[in-house]
Amino acid sequence: MKGIREILGYTFKYRGTAILVIVCNILYVIFNLLSLALFVPFLQVLFDTEKATAVVLKPVYEGGFVEFFSYLSKYFNYLMYDISQADPKGALLFVCISVAICFLLKNFFRYGAIWFQSQLRMAVVRDVRDSLFEKAMRLPLSYYTDERKGDLMARMQSDVGEIEVAVISALELLFREPLSIIIHLSVLIYWSPELTLFSIILLPLTAIIISVIGKSLKRTAKQGQEQMGLVYSMMEESLGGIRVIKAFNAMKQVAGNFRHENLKHQKLITKAFRKRDLSSPLNETVGAIVMICIVWYGGSLILDSPKDSTFSGEEFVTFIIVFSQLLNPIQGIARSIANLNKSKASQDRINQVLNADERIYEVENPILLPEIKTAVAYNNVSFRYGAEYVLKNISFEIPLGKTIALVGESGSGKSTIADLLPRFYDVQEGSITFDGVDIKNAGILDLRQHIGIVSQESILFNATIRENIAFGMINATDAEIERAAKIANAHDFISEFPDGYNTNIGERGNRLSGGQRQRMSIARAVLKNPPILILDEATSALDTESEYLVQEALDNLMKDRTSLVIAHRLSTVKNADKIIVLSKGEIKESGTHDELMSSGGIYYKLSSLQGITE
Repeated sequence: MKGIREILGYTFKYRGTAILVIVCNILYVIFNLLSLALFVPFLQVLFDTEKATAVVLKPVYEGGFVEFFSYLSKYFNYLMYDISQADPKGALLFVCISVAICFLLKNFFRYGAIWFQSQLRMAVVRDVRDSLFEKAMRLPLSYYTDERKGDLMARMQSDVGEIEVAVISALELLFREPLSIIIHLSVLIYWSPELTLFSIILLPLTAIIISVIGKSLKRTAKQGQEQMGLVYSMMEESLGGIRVIKAFNAMKQVAGNFRHENLKHQKLITKAFRKRDLSSPLNETVGAIVMICIVWYGGSLILDSPKDSTFSGEEFVTFIIVFSQLLNPIQGIARSIANLNKSKASQDRINQVLNADERIYEVENPILLPEIKTAVAYNNVSFRYGAEYVLKNISFEIPLGKTIALVGESGSGKSTIADLLPRFYDVQEGSITFDGVDIKNAGILDLRQHIGIVSQESILFNATIRENIAFGMINATDAEIERAAKIANAHDFISEFPDGYNTNIGERGNRLSGGQRQRMSIARAVLKNPPILILDEATSALDTESEYLVQEALDNLMKDRTSLVIAHRLSTVKNADKIIVLSKGEIKESGTHDELMSSGGIYYKLSSLQGITE
């Protein structure tokens, strides 16, 4: 029931459209039944000669809800008798026209339901996918170290697709099929309570089959969706690493691994489809058995009953026809339950993301950070991933307008220190302050507005150069963008493109060289004009010429800014105001380049390995 409530919550966000779907379905059910029930009085007049010679009096409505339907039936009998006495062919034509009108209205309202369903289901899919994507944007970086991006993409695509099917199934399960069953059963009880009771006793066979198949289907569907996430991950990793795959002639190996996982997915999904589709033929078979039992029992009642029995052969024939239509909504319930069981696994996977702990929390009334006036300070900061500490009692200051460099071996905690400043992760022990204000007391968006980041990997998007430089700054003017590009030494190569700043740079900026991409990232940081700058190994992956141009751009960017620089190439931080040497999450040395070289410690050894002796 919880799953259905969630689906209805998505659906009735669009209450007007959902009500139109329900109304159209109700009218469809009513006219579907009328198109069959209209044959009863005509069959009685046409084939029951004894009743045809009897006098049929015009009925009188005596009031009451139940009596109203009886009055309608008797009045139609009277009308048919009157017409058939005067013109039997006219009666036949009247019935045919009435049935045709009912079929026309039935299908009109059925298409009306489909018309509004199409709008409703896609609106729900859009909303769920929007919610997933917005949540993915809010989740901390630590979430992406534990989860596969491909799996998240699978949840946004295939799992959301299951929700689309569930929207329609839920509406039909709750508002169409039960009503159809109630209306059909009411008519059947009106004709023959005894035969209807016998019919109902046989129907639980279908419910048992639905229950068994549904539980099995949910398990298989969940396995299939999880496998789809793995397939998406392999696709994302392989396409992103195509250069390495080709370089190591690993195409067959990667394709073989993909075929193996894709085959597992195919088998699981095939199994799920087979289980879902099994409910329909099984229900039809059980329905046929039920129909045969009813024909035998009802026929026995008529053959054994006296001539003046109230349940005639004509009514029995129509009873069988209407009962056969009763099986359709029962089978519809079976299909809807199967679809909802299959979608429940997808709902669970979607909710795992939507309910994931964002971990980075804001205080209720955050402080608005002013421009920094003294320093950013790390005060006895410790941090761990899981149970293992990667930072231990880190304390240092970044004075206003000064450059502090972090150096040390890989895994020493340099990038973690940088990631704590914009609150990509939260400090677990100690604090980080802006002019004495704990950054946890500031708004996250406000905090990050004060910080610019240029990382080793230049993250660019499949858009124009102008859009990439102005990323997150939609109000930037062309003059401001061009000025930022000039400071970043990017204007010259941009101008060489035929479309200039309107050139699309492709996915991940693959139309640009590594140095060009890095200078684009620097231009983006220049345009943001942040008072605090984080440079995370911004030149480590560049050739000598590109490094020179990028380093010059960085020097332009760092003028009069409070900067935190991470570097493997120690030559790039020789002029830093202070260099901090890290090892295994602890500060081992600190000082200027000359001070650290003269001390002959870790920094001296690292510099010697890189050919720096002065």
